[in-house]
Amino acid sequence: MLVALGFLMVATFMALIMTKRMTPLLALILVPTIFGLFTGAGFGLGDMIMDAIKDMSGTAALLMFAIMYFGIMIDVGLFDRLVAGIQKLVGNDPAKVVLGTSLLTAVISLDGDGSTTFIVVTAALLPIYQRLGMSPVVLTCVAGLTNGTLNIVPWGGPTARAAAALHVDAADVFVPMLPSLGIALVVIGLFAWQLGVSERRRLQRERPELWGTEMGGGNITSPTGGASPAGASPKGGNLAVLEAVARKGDGTEAATMDGTVLDPNRETLRPKTFYFNLVLTVAIMVLLVVDVLPLSYLFMVGTAIALVVNFPKVSDQVKMIAGHSSEIIAVVSMVLGAAVLTGVLSGTGMVDAMSQWLVAIIPDSLGPFMAVITGLISIPATFLMSNDAFYFGILPVLTEAGAHFGVPAVDMARASITGQPVHMQSPLVPAILLLVSLSRVDLGDHHKKVLWRALVVSLVMLASGVLLGAIHMG
Repeated sequence: MLVALGFLMVATFMALIMTKRMTPLLALILVPTIFGLFTGAGFGLGDMIMDAIKDMSGTAALLMFAIMYFGIMIDVGLFDRLVAGIQKLVGNDPAKVVLGTSLLTAVISLDGDGSTTFIVVTAALLPIYQRLGMSPVVLTCVAGLTNGTLNIVPWGGPTARAAAALHVDAADVFVPMLPSLGIALVVIGLFAWQLGVSERRRLQRERPELWGTEMGGGNITSPTGGASPAGASPKGGNLAVLEAVARKGDGTEAATMDGTVLDPNRETLRPKTFYFNLVLTVAIMVLLVVDVLPLSYLFMVGTAIALVVNFPKVSDQVKMIAGHSSEIIAVVSMVLGAAVLTGVLSGTGMVDAMSQWLVAIIPDSLGPFMAVITGLISIPATFLMSNDAFYFGILPVLTEAGAHFGVPAVDMARASITGQPVHMQSPLVPAILLLVSLSRVDLGDHHKKVLWRALVVSLVMLASGVLLGAIHMG
């Protein structure tokens, strides 16, 4: 009975959010509550859920203050010089432009928000792609790959979801995966260079009148705009800004940022505190890696210091906090809502019954490989369903089954996040739809170029995690 109710609850939850009949937050609260009542738990559901909320409080605090911190750093201009430097560095060489796309995406992705990252990247680099006649599909491919891979940072979403669903610490999930993340980024860099060299050769072949005789350096003699690909999305929002910039040809770097989150005229810029903000951010990253303080407390202190130093006036501090409230509420409420699902699954005994059923059907020979199996399952599963459906619905069941074979929950969590490079390309992810829209790229063209590369990156992360000891066998 509990097995049937458990799987039916998970299926109902996934169906409702995948068909958009209900928002994930409401489904997380209402569906488990209804099914929990069918188990006869009654008013006992309250204690189950409150216990789960206590376990998730650290993760909720981490998400809240990490999102706020990186949002403030973008607002005050910490990344502006980097963007301008990358634009200057890449020049007119397509290979360098594509590699710079990966680098810029990687840095901006540290804020954990895909939409913000893609707005910044397209605002900074799409005019260069258009001026050189490069394919914007290359931009979406490299940006999507890089952001999807860095989506595993603890405040990005998947790691926090996995930690919350399995009641483990987000730092314990993420920090041991840093070497695998580094290897994956190297692979993406190789893909970016290959795509850039391919673009360079194509332009030399198709538009020889614009090129000198030298292979390297991209000696463009005059700026031209690139043609829009088939299936272009209608213009709107930041796209109009990008097109206006592209028509300026060799305009200044500052002009390419007008109307975006990196607008050079925004009131929140604090150039006098640039070096302080840089040192503060580097210090936080170092402390994150050495793991001497809880991540949630680390970002609490970092956010407080950043606000006091950059915005001494209380009224300005209030504005900055309020300015990032929408994304904070969206993410933190999701984590707290997940406490209802995980609390019901564990408190009613559903997850135990479901895992015992899985153990019964999984051959003993495959049991010790449950973490690897979970990693492989996460690749197609997170593409076909939302992160909420996978991490809160599927992962707890797989993890409980793995526990019977001696596979720790934290290893299952680490393996489960390796599918994120593929997940980010899913049409279920709003951020990727924003990216292809801003770049005027057909989603099908994007998938043709990115999916197999994303699969390679996911498999590299999983394999390196196993080889480097982050993901253990039972």
